[in-house]
Amino acid sequence: MNPRSCLWLSLSFLCLGAIGACSATAGESAGDLRASGQKYLATLTSEQKAKGVLPYDTPQRVGWHFIPKEHRKGLQIKDMNPEQRAAALLLLRDALSQLGYDKTTKIMSLEAILRELEKSRRGGAVRDPERYYFTVFGNPSANGRWGLSVEGHHVSLNFVAEGRRLVASTPTFLGSNPTVVQHDVPGAPPKGTRVLGREESLAFELLQLLAADQRRVAILSDKAPRDVRNPESAQSPPYAAEGLCFAKMTKDQQQKLWELIAEYAKNMPEAEEHRRLHEIEQAGYDRVYFCWAGADRPGVGHSYRVQGPTFLIEFVNNQPDAAGNPASHIHSVWRDPRGDFAMSAAHRH
Repeated sequence: MNPRSCLWLSLSFLCLGAIGACSATAGESAGDLRASGQKYLATLTSEQKAKGVLPYDTPQRVGWHFIPKEHRKGLQIKDMNPEQRAAALLLLRDALSQLGYDKTTKIMSLEAILRELEKSRRGGAVRDPERYYFTVFGNPSANGRWGLSVEGHHVSLNFVAEGRRLVASTPTFLGSNPTVVQHDVPGAPPKGTRVLGREESLAFELLQLLAADQRRVAILSDKAPRDVRNPESAQSPPYAAEGLCFAKMTKDQQQKLWELIAEYAKNMPEAEEHRRLHEIEQAGYDRVYFCWAGADRPGVGHSYRVQGPTFLIEFVNNQPDAAGNPASHIHSVWRDPRGDFAMSAAHRH
């Protein structure tokens, strides 16, 4: 095990406990995020700031992806000292809920499994729990807008804050390879861990609740797509909603769909979670649709979408994991069809 990876994992889980204990209200306002952003920047050298701090209006702010790329914007954890890593993790913690932070740090640590399984391969991007990049756009001040990106393999988190308000938190991408940890690997979550388990299981539960006539409407295809649509596009195209409408569901089905939507919203700080759910309610439940593609059982390619005027959730599990197990590689994303990256955020004022 690389000593630097051990250090990263130790910091990750130590900070997880410490931050949860001493900052119970962390992330509930952009004020917390601004303060932790200022503390993080104060730890950086001028050379590090040249990499990790960019103008707010740079085109790089709206460039995003989740593949294991060789080069990304920002300052990677590998190039931070312990104090800087702790400050970066605090910034990440304040940008998310405890649940979202747990998922994100576990996804990062899954890279230790991929590295072990792929160690005989040569070339390509390095699998490394420290290969995650932090970028601050602009100045985390009381006035004006500033942004934050935390990104690497299977993680792309993007935020825009203004004063004490978080004005945008999309795209929010989280992935998992494998979906279920099959072996104990040093530095990785223990065997049996399912990082995005509820995002998958709740959708299967909803599908099983549907009657035959409802399934004919909700299931669009017996084959799942290979991936989420339009990855790395700055804006999600205006897709028409498809599938079964919330209004055409029974109470039990509606409750299950709402649990699924809430599982994604709960990755955000409490105020942002409530805002997301409130906007869905204000736009009208009768404008929310659920659709499915692929197999109706785990282990075979499957996908779903949940969509309304204010949000788009896409989930795809249709690739093998690093060990070759079929349909054990999740991609999931929450986007805002009105405008990601606060590029069309007039509706938030």
